[in-house]
Amino acid sequence: MRLTVVGCSGSYPGPHSPASCYLIETDADGRTWRVLLDLGSGALGALHRYADPLTVDAVLLSHLHADHCLDLSGYYVLRKYHPEGPQPRIPVWGPAGTADRMARAYDLPLDPGMHHEFDFREWDGPVEVGPFAVTPVPVAHPVAAYGLRISADGATLAYTGDTGPTAALDELARDVDLLLAEASFRSTDANPPDLHLTGTDGGLVAKRAGVQRLVLTHVPPWFDPEAALAEAAAVYDGPIELARAGSVYEL
Repeated sequence: MRLTVVGCSGSYPGPHSPASCYLIETDADGRTWRVLLDLGSGALGALHRYADPLTVDAVLLSHLHADHCLDLSGYYVLRKYHPEGPQPRIPVWGPAGTADRMARAYDLPLDPGMHHEFDFREWDGPVEVGPFAVTPVPVAHPVAAYGLRISADGATLAYTGDTGPTAALDELARDVDLLLAEASFRSTDANPPDLHLTGTDGGLVAKRAGVQRLVLTHVPPWFDPEAALAEAAAVYDGPIELARAGSVYEL
């Protein structure tokens, strides 16, 4: 299983990266399967560097804030108006209301909205996409939001999405090969509850859950990502990296 960081900037696209989007790939049944974890602002253009967008098998949305879902609007255009003709529908999993939210984002009538291009499905327990097994875990955010645990080829990664500290993260990350943890806040600040993690929070989850490798992501452009890295390293002694657009991880 391969993880490619398409976009990792927190809250909005930054000078070095689009907003949240991660390409997960694995080979099975004689071909490469591909899913996207989130498709945030600016990510669709960058995706072309790493894979043909028409070869994506599914989109997995953690929640419906713009920096995690808005480029599904552009992806709708690509699949509807591509010169090779309209493309087959692919599943899009997300929180309740995803289909209507995306129709409004592109100023479409709710019926048909984007239903001709995407098969919208709501998170309601584990799902399978080809060889991928995906388990959604509700997390702490002002809107309905999910962390996602994905397994294939004997490897497992966990993605926190956006969340404040919550006990659910320990189970989400239990014994995973790689934890992709957001680190939007700094521990030195007075942070609002149930919104985002600090580097310290991510490091503590990785320590408690027995994570093999920690990758910090979703650092806003107004913060120095090295500060998040230092916070995590102070509480977790395993391998830690900062997510960077274009980075590839083999699990």
